[in-house]
Amino acid sequence: MPPTAPRRRLPLAAALLSAVALVAACSGPPHGEASGDSAVKLSASTPPAAGEIDSFTWATYAEPPTLDYIQAFDYPQNTVLANVCESLMRWTPQLTLAPGLAEKASNPDPTTWVYDLRAGVHFHDGSVMTADDVVYSLGRQLNPDNAAAWNQVFQNVDSLTRTGPLQVTVKLKQPDSQFPQYMATAAGVVAAKAGVEAAGKDYGTTGSLDCTGPFKLGAWAKGQSIELQRFDGYWGTKAKAKKAVFSFLTDASARTNAMLTGDVDGGYLIPTESYDRLRKNGPGTLYFGEGLSTVNVNVTNLHGPLGDVRVRQALSLALDRSGFVRTGLGGAGTVTGSLTTRAVWAGAPEDVRKAAFDGLTPTAQDIDKAKALVKEAGANGKPLVMATSTIGQDVSLLATAVQAAGSKIGLDVQLKTIAPNAFTALFTDPKAREGIDMFPETYYDSVTDPLDLLVNFRTGAYQNFGGYSDKAYDDLVEQATAEYDPAKRGAIEAKLQQAASQQLLWIPVAEWPTAVFLNKRITGAPTTISYMYYPWAADVGAAR
Repeated sequence: MPPTAPRRRLPLAAALLSAVALVAACSGPPHGEASGDSAVKLSASTPPAAGEIDSFTWATYAEPPTLDYIQAFDYPQNTVLANVCESLMRWTPQLTLAPGLAEKASNPDPTTWVYDLRAGVHFHDGSVMTADDVVYSLGRQLNPDNAAAWNQVFQNVDSLTRTGPLQVTVKLKQPDSQFPQYMATAAGVVAAKAGVEAAGKDYGTTGSLDCTGPFKLGAWAKGQSIELQRFDGYWGTKAKAKKAVFSFLTDASARTNAMLTGDVDGGYLIPTESYDRLRKNGPGTLYFGEGLSTVNVNVTNLHGPLGDVRVRQALSLALDRSGFVRTGLGGAGTVTGSLTTRAVWAGAPEDVRKAAFDGLTPTAQDIDKAKALVKEAGANGKPLVMATSTIGQDVSLLATAVQAAGSKIGLDVQLKTIAPNAFTALFTDPKAREGIDMFPETYYDSVTDPLDLLVNFRTGAYQNFGGYSDKAYDDLVEQATAEYDPAKRGAIEAKLQQAASQQLLWIPVAEWPTAVFLNKRITGAPTTISYMYYPWAADVGAAR
């Protein structure tokens, strides 16, 4: 999810960092391990494709409202866009940072990043990428008139300058450990300046996206599907499929049935209630991989009863997390009292990991204590509205579990159903959140850094929907953002994790791995959350 990114200046000696060191600091989590107490084993990858394939069809739960990269912040958009548009850097299937459209990134001083671009990269219109296109593309994210979802990644950018035909220099106002990492997400996408300007306000909804990826945008049948066509002028390894079709199937049962019958060849975000059917019926293989994802209750209204931390604590204590993991996540999750996954801390020193996870939100139910907290807060009988949706049981059953928890402790939790295609608006439109106190959110990290999530509780942050504000927390965010050394940054992030836990600004429920289904025709798709920004469809080909 897109973050906010305030900054603080750091002494020169501590801030110097080479691009090589940055990549090492962003090493990914371990793979091929069981996910805590989960009933599933994580796979590092799916078997590589044996050869090319004419086409494959992929299920998605909703139609993207736009494919403009500056608004690509959620699953439907990024699942498609990652194969069409590329960024300066690349998030690999191993969740590490690697060169992308920039063949080299260097950091000559704490407030300067220099990106040397690949030569001979073609856009889908046939034109060749230059530094001017990069400056223009990143500049669109900076322009407040565009209301870009990724705008706050650029809050600390002082200037974007073409310093050579294939070189762009970014000057920062203050040292920023997060900015170079986000250049591997949709924040770092490069599109052809001429193509974007020609499309005007229609860019992202009709016509070409004029990017550089292994696929180009084909037919978009509104309400039905998006077709991607292989781009034979691609600078890297060409896609194994000539065509990829994304089918919009908003009903969870319809998505599952399409996979079982072969109407679609695969999909991410598998409905949890379908795990057993897809594993047992033999049409293909269901894989699980590192998702860097936690399932939470996002508290959106701190002006009502949930403004009292005792009420938030009470709901958390009454919540049956284990029951939700069994039913809502199909047994494929791990109960947690942490907002961040353990995997995102994998590269931190042991003492930092201990500081981050010791004494967090209790996960065991304690109804008596929860009732006492509600009574103490004077909240008995108070109404709360929880948004729900038919997107999948991970959403609907968490909402039901919260309602059940409330009923046990004297809170009147009412459910409000949101259509799958409208659920995304909860993240972007304050009007969509009116009258709602909380909603289920599966938060995925966009970079392998705990600050990606923890920054959301800074004053004015993109997902700080409840309006929480604490200067001490803000100061820690600024310190962590400015700290390039990963071990020192981790120690600060551990303090942030503890502070967010004490306040229960979101209620953590479970860690949840990525799930991907592939039928027997295809293979090659990554199992990790990297598919949000990595051109994963190019790896999909014939299984035999």
